Amino acid sequence: MANNNQQAQRIIPLEEGWNDEIKKKAIDKLEDMLNGGLKAGNASMFGPKEYVAIYTTCYDMCTQRSPFNWSRELYQRHGETIERYLTDTVLPGLRDKIGQGGPVLLQELQQRWINHQIMNKWLKKFFTYLDRYYVKHHSLPTLAQAGLRSFRTHVYEGMKNETTTAVLGLINDERDGKIVDKTLIKNIIELYENMGMGTLEAYVADVEDPLLLNTREFYQKKREDWINSSTPEYLIKAEVALEEEIERVNAYLNSSTESKLLRVVEEELLERVEADLLEKESSGCRALLQNDKSEDLQRMFRLFSRLENGLDPIAQIFKDVITDMGEDVISRREARLIDGGEKDKNDDPKFIKSMIELHEKYMGVVKKDFAGHALFQKALKDAFVEVMNKNVGLYTNAELMSTYCDRILKSGGEKLGESEVEENLDRIVQLFSYLADKDLFAEIYRNQLAKRLLNQRSTSDDSEKLMIAKLKVQCGTQFTSKMEGMLADLAVGSQQRQEFEQRMRQVNSKIDFTVQVLTTGFWPSYKSPEVTLTEEMTKCMNIFKEWHDQKHQKRKLTWVLTQGSATVRATVGKKTYDLQVTTLQAIALDALSGGQTLSFEELSQRLNLEDEIMKPLMHSLSCGKFRVITKTPASNKINVTDSFCANPKFSANLRKIRIPMASLDSTSFTKKVEEDRSAAIEASIVRIMKARKTLQHQQLISEVLAQLSFFNPEPRVVKKRIEALIDREYLERSADNSSIYNYLA
Repeated sequence: MANNNQQAQRIIPLEEGWNDEIKKKAIDKLEDMLNGGLKAGNASMFGPKEYVAIYTTCYDMCTQRSPFNWSRELYQRHGETIERYLTDTVLPGLRDKIGQGGPVLLQELQQRWINHQIMNKWLKKFFTYLDRYYVKHHSLPTLAQAGLRSFRTHVYEGMKNETTTAVLGLINDERDGKIVDKTLIKNIIELYENMGMGTLEAYVADVEDPLLLNTREFYQKKREDWINSSTPEYLIKAEVALEEEIERVNAYLNSSTESKLLRVVEEELLERVEADLLEKESSGCRALLQNDKSEDLQRMFRLFSRLENGLDPIAQIFKDVITDMGEDVISRREARLIDGGEKDKNDDPKFIKSMIELHEKYMGVVKKDFAGHALFQKALKDAFVEVMNKNVGLYTNAELMSTYCDRILKSGGEKLGESEVEENLDRIVQLFSYLADKDLFAEIYRNQLAKRLLNQRSTSDDSEKLMIAKLKVQCGTQFTSKMEGMLADLAVGSQQRQEFEQRMRQVNSKIDFTVQVLTTGFWPSYKSPEVTLTEEMTKCMNIFKEWHDQKHQKRKLTWVLTQGSATVRATVGKKTYDLQVTTLQAIALDALSGGQTLSFEELSQRLNLEDEIMKPLMHSLSCGKFRVITKTPASNKINVTDSFCANPKFSANLRKIRIPMASLDSTSFTKKVEEDRSAAIEASIVRIMKARKTLQHQQLISEVLAQLSFFNPEPRVVKKRIEALIDREYLERSADNSSIYNYLA
C-alpha cells in the first residue's frame, strides 16, 4: 500500500514530462496532422485514452508541490509552442503565396486560421487545469486569448496589408460584375473581427476604413463615366449600385459597415452631382415633370431623400414648374381677352377648369411620385398661392371661382351627376384654400347662393349644403354662418308657406300668392323701391302682413319686391304663353295689357319707378330674346322718349318662357368687403389690446396679421384702423413713446 502511494506521487521532472509526454505525444502529433491537411472539427485526432493520458500528465505537473509545480513553465511553453508554430510554419507558408493572386493568399490564410483554431482548441483541452487555477489566480490571459493574441502578433500584423489588399481586390472584382468566392471573403472578414479581441477595432481599422476609401475611389471613377448619361439612366445605375452594396454587406461584411458604406456611395454618386443631374436640360427634374415620367420621378425622390436636404432643390424645381404652368394658364386667359377679343365676364369655366386640372395633376404627382412628402405639399401650396392670387381682367379669381360654383349648383348650368358635382366642389374648395381674399369669395358666393335659392334655380339642396359644409371645414363656422342661415330660412319658410296657403284658401283671390320670409342679417341687402302694385297684389300682401303680425308680433316686415318672381299668363292671338318673370316685370306687363300704349314717362309715373330701374326693366321686355313688348322707335337702347305697347305679333316655339332681367343691385362687391374688413381689423385690434393692455406698434401689427385668416391686409391698412380707434378713444399713444399703444377701458 505504501509502495503504491509512493509510485502515485512520483515527481515528474519538467523536461521529462514536456519532451517525453506532452511534446512528443500531443504537440508534435498535432502539428503533423495540421500540416498534413486535417480539416477542422475532425473528432478522431486524439482518442479518449490518448487525450486522458496527456491531460493527466499536465494535471500532475501542475499539482506537484513546490518546487516541482510546473504551472508557470507549462503556461510559458504553451505560448512558445504556438509562437514557434506560427513563425516557423504559418507565416512562411503565407508569404510563399504572395504574388500568386489575392484568392490564393486568402485561401491559404483561411486554412491557416482554421488550423490555428484547431491547435488552440486542443491545447486548451490538454492544459485545462492551467486555465482553471493558474491563469485565474494570476490574472493572466486565458489559453484561448493567449493563442489568439499570438496569431494576431505573429501572423495578422505581418500579413494584414497584403490580405486587406486582396479582400478589396475581390470586392472591386465583384463590383465590376465578376464572380468571386463570397464565402472566402466572409471567412476572412470574420478573422478580422476576431482580431479585435472582442471589439471591432481591428475590423474597422484594417478593413472598413480602407474599404470606405477604396469605395470612394471606385465610385468617383464610375460617377465620371456615368455623368454623361441622361439623368434617369444615371439614377438607375446609382440605385443598382446602392442595392448591390446592401447585398454586399449582408453577404460578407459586418452590419455596422452598411450605413457608412452607403453614405460614401451617396456622397459620390448623388450629393456631388445633384445640381448637375437635376438641371440637365432634356432629362433633368423639370423635363421629367413636364413629360410626366412618373417612374423616373419616384426613383429620383427615393434616391435624393437619402441625402440631408437632398429633396429641397427638387421641391424648388417642382414649385417653379407648377408656377410656370399656372402662369401659362393665366397668360392664355389674358390672350383670349386682349388678342382674341373675348368679352371679359365673371364667368370663365375654361380658365377655372384648367386650374383644377393643373392642381389635380400635380396633387397626384405629390401623392404618387413624392409619397405625399410635406416638402412637396408645401411646394404645391406655395405655387398655387402665387398663381391663384394673380388676377387678369376686370374680375378677380375669387369671383371666377364663385361663378364656376354657381354654374355647377344652379339648374341650367353644368350638366353633371351627383358624384361629379361633389368631385368638382371638392376640387374648387382645394383651389379656394389658396386664395388670399377668402372673404371676397364668401361675399360673392353668398350673393349667388341667394339668387339660386330665391329664384328656385338650385339643382339640389343637398349639393348646396355639401358645398357650405366643405367651406366650413376649410374656414370655420364664422365663415359660413350666414349661408347656413339662408338655407335655414328656406327650410322654416316652407312650413310657414303651407300654413299661409290654408289662410289664402279662405280668400277669393285671382292670383296664386306665396311669400318667402328672410332674416335680414343672413341675406345680401337689396334695393326696395316703393313700386305701385296691382290691386290684387296689394290685397294679398295686406292679408299676409295681417297673418304674419298675428304670429310674430315683434318682427318687422320689409318687402323686397325686386327679388320676387311671377308667372304671367299671356294670350297673343290664338296662342297662350306662361311668362316666367320678376315681380317688377309682371307689374309692367299688367300696366300694358289690354292693348294700351304708354310713353316711358307715363309708365314710370304709373309704376312709381325711377329711370335707373325703368330702363333695365323695359329693356328686358322689349330688347331681349323674347320681345313681348314693342318699343317705338325700334332700337336696342331704352330712351325716355320711347313708348311701349304689348307686341301683337309675338310668337315663340315654347309655351313656358323665362325672360331674364339685369340685376338692379350693384355687382361690385369690393366696397362691401372693404367695409367688412375694416370692421374685422378693428375687432382684432381691440381683442388684442384688451388682453395685452399695452403693446408696441410693430408687435400689434404682427399679431393682427396673424389673427386674420380670411384676407391679408396691407400693414398700412391696419395702421389706418389703429388711427381710427385712437380717434374714437379705444386706444391712446403712450406719453413716453409714440410707438407704444395703451388700451382704454
